[in-house]
Amino acid sequence: MKTLYTTRVSAVGGRNGRVSSQDGILNLDVRAPKDMGGSGGATNPEQLFAAGYAACFDGALNLVARQAGTPLKNTEVSSEVRLLFSEQEGFRLEVDLFVRIPDTDPALARELMEKAHHTCPYSKAIEGNVKVQLHLLEK
Repeated sequence: MKTLYTTRVSAVGGRNGRVSSQDGILNLDVRAPKDMGGSGGATNPEQLFAAGYAACFDGALNLVARQAGTPLKNTEVSSEVRLLFSEQEGFRLEVDLFVRIPDTDPALARELMEKAHHTCPYSKAIEGNVKVQLHLLEK
């Protein structure tokens, strides 16, 4: 397999620290959210994961649509990431992807979403480990 891109991001201080990319483009404070007893006021690992997943899935959606001869316009993907905890399992994530595909037949939109889910590197990376639900948003 051919490597298309490599990046490196470092974290210092965990949930109450800083993340920065080797090239300096990403340079953010990280804080535990208030919902988890933290101070909030900065991004957190779940937001960063949600942002990356939404962008990657939207890219995969548009790729599979172009490959199918159905280019899309103005698609939007929102990723809702939940951090869960139980005494039995410890920590885990769940994800809901909310996908808007304007001016597209709902049956075709669902088909493209499923193909994107099998194409997206984030979906493939977490398959079998993280529950992911796809939701087509109408209008």
